[in-house]
Amino acid sequence: MSQTRISPVRGADLIFALKTFGAATLALVIALWIDLPRPYWAMATVYITSQPLAGATSSKALYRVLGTITGAAASVALIPNLVNAPELLCLAVALWTGLCLYLSLLDRTPRSYLFMLAGYTLALIGFPAVTDPASIFDTAVARTEEITLGIICATLVSTLVLPRSVAPVVGAKVEGWLAQARRLSRDVLLGGGARTEDQVNRLHLAVEALEIDTLATHLAFDRLADHNAVRGLRALRLHMLLLLPLLGSVRDRLAALDDRIRPELAELLQRLARWVMAESEDREPVSALHSAISALRPALDANTSWDQIMTASLLIRLRELIDISEDCRALNTAIAADADSSQVALTFRTEEGIEPARHRDHGLALWSAAGVIVAILVSCAFWIGTGWVDGASAPMMAAVACSFFAAQDDPAPSIRNFAIWSLVAIIVVAVYLFAIIPAISNIEMLIAALAPAFILFGILIAHPSTTPIGMALGANGATLLALQSTYNADFESYANSALAFMIGMAAAIVLTRLVRSARAEWIAQRLLQTNWTNLAETAERRGHNDRATFVGLMLDRLGLLAQRFAAIPEADRSELAGLSQLRVGLNIIDIRRARHGLATPTLSAIDAMLDRLAAACRNRAAVPMPPDLLACIDNAMTRALDEPPARPKEDALIGLVGIRAALFPEAPPYDAHADHPRSLVA
Repeated sequence: MSQTRISPVRGADLIFALKTFGAATLALVIALWIDLPRPYWAMATVYITSQPLAGATSSKALYRVLGTITGAAASVALIPNLVNAPELLCLAVALWTGLCLYLSLLDRTPRSYLFMLAGYTLALIGFPAVTDPASIFDTAVARTEEITLGIICATLVSTLVLPRSVAPVVGAKVEGWLAQARRLSRDVLLGGGARTEDQVNRLHLAVEALEIDTLATHLAFDRLADHNAVRGLRALRLHMLLLLPLLGSVRDRLAALDDRIRPELAELLQRLARWVMAESEDREPVSALHSAISALRPALDANTSWDQIMTASLLIRLRELIDISEDCRALNTAIAADADSSQVALTFRTEEGIEPARHRDHGLALWSAAGVIVAILVSCAFWIGTGWVDGASAPMMAAVACSFFAAQDDPAPSIRNFAIWSLVAIIVVAVYLFAIIPAISNIEMLIAALAPAFILFGILIAHPSTTPIGMALGANGATLLALQSTYNADFESYANSALAFMIGMAAAIVLTRLVRSARAEWIAQRLLQTNWTNLAETAERRGHNDRATFVGLMLDRLGLLAQRFAAIPEADRSELAGLSQLRVGLNIIDIRRARHGLATPTLSAIDAMLDRLAAACRNRAAVPMPPDLLACIDNAMTRALDEPPARPKEDALIGLVGIRAALFPEAPPYDAHADHPRSLVA
């Protein structure tokens, strides 16, 4: 079985490696033909930009070109004006790189490459040009042409020669996700599986949904993908995100009812479990399930018992589960058939056209920017202090290394590994430069000689686990070869450049350790606290948040937390896996729908509860949820039960029940006849 799975991957990896080497040689030959000063930059750029999936290469191509142009323009503006003040020039380059890295880390889309390249391109172009500032414009134009040529060659070969589309990968992941979601829905409805196992499965689905979201970003740039599929996936993605907290809500309500579920409700749950797993042609009509739910819904008044409230809440969530599940199937069918998803009749309406928000950590981004600034300045101080002619490579590589790995919790290990494999590239290139290339007399023999090593580098790039190794070998190998139209390699010059290169990498490692490295536990705690702060803001705004944006933001952080799950304290893991923060926020947003139809005493009770909830969320790192918050929730429920039968009453009760179940799952049942303190509403 392992051979069946691995063999096709190896074939695809080899094809990618051959395509990448072909694009690199094409870029090199064109650069030599049009007499660009450093044609090897075009070759190296191909190995930096190429991705196994065509859409992933195309999605970043334009931004990489724009980033290169921006960085080149900055070098033209800064170098001639500050070349006579080297300390000020180094500071300007460091600050520019830090600013661009800060913006890049906040963006977290393919557009982030524009900012990152704009940052370190200034260092790549500017530092070697300080000895000849008069030619900076020509140098900047040449670097832009070389890098743009490499990007164009990589993109054209990736999209025209045996392209590997993102669409089948996304389609397979969506099919797998929906199949897992159906099984999880069945287990929740039938009460199967342990609560912990259910939470872990939901967490896994949340992470998978975010991976699909990342791939979907590239799908829009894939020329092989149908525009209907892109539009349909956007709508499907919103339904997928909303399904996860909904399953948590259903599970909580079933757990609260426990063995007090009425026989007719148990029969309905069995019907829904069969319906969820059935093929489309064998499924019971949705209208019949809607009717069964309506027939079981109890009337809610001031004398309603807790079981009746939970049953009514459960039935409403079950109807939403039916609607979302049906829409997911319909949208997935439309995507598979390349049909226009806008023509699909959806039952559960979401906020169409809203892109899920992404988490931004301004503090961590500023910290990373400070790290690259310090690394560049220290490398520049070493370069200027020693008067080393070839020392410009040190701040260049410090800028590149610190920028490339800045998104990691602790970039130092990755920079160290990159440096180790860069040293391997230095040795390999030395063999080529001083043992193999001197005997080569034409371009054909040169390409044949380079093929074994660079095809191997491409194979390494194709495997996610070895991508950094292949990138270090391919990009640095092409750069260090420094191929020109004539052979002019000099061992002393090569050794100097290689030494400066490694000093820059060493400076990046040491200074990253001192300035930037962070523990996964610390990052996880920041994310958790940010979630509680976001929830407090939602409560203070009385749920005046866009539902899809809130879900996207919370699940985006959930994906970041899942990567650090082992570093999260045991007490917070269950809360995280249960999506309690997300579900509370959605219930607050749902309560907002009821605000304009409620009486003043009820509205005052709900507002008091939201204020207490906001205060508790802001202090969540220090204390557990306070008991008086539970009293506030119960008081608001008592007020809501006094409301006349109408949709606002239903929305308010469902939201309050959801908040209570998510924050106080072990609390005693609500008692409508208990004496809830009226002072809490004041």
